[in-house]
Amino acid sequence: MRMAKGLLGLLMALPLLVSAEEIGQVSTVFKFVGPNDRIVVEAFDDPKVEGVTCYLSRAKTGGVKGGLGLAEDRAEASIACRQVGPIKFKGELKDGDEVFKERTSLVFKTMQVVRFLDKKRNTLVYLVYSDRLIEGSPQNAVTAIPILPWVPVQQ
Repeated sequence: MRMAKGLLGLLMALPLLVSAEEIGQVSTVFKFVGPNDRIVVEAFDDPKVEGVTCYLSRAKTGGVKGGLGLAEDRAEASIACRQVGPIKFKGELKDGDEVFKERTSLVFKTMQVVRFLDKKRNTLVYLVYSDRLIEGSPQNAVTAIPILPWVPVQQ
């Protein structure tokens, strides 16, 4: 019974998880066996802020281990978030809310994007970083979006 409740809870939470759409990739290191090492560019929408899309670039390890999902990806990432429509909040925003999270090693390492609201400057701030169960990485990147009225382009 306990397992059934846990599985039901997990299934109910799945729609809340944000998945990224791959925009493109470039190969950085040729591998004779398995996929090449590459840099991947992905896009995802902020689940609590309508009108905001973030673009994340990060390294993906190739080779046999990378092809099997056993390799550990590097901690470096770059992020750029943009206003793509009228900004509307879907509920209360809390500083440090997780917007995106993806596993970057078999078990212990994840890459995350969190959001902060700078009320004084009327700006949304997004931070990408990598963490590990024992020790994270200080490498990070940040982007900011001023909350402005949306003016559609006239053609």
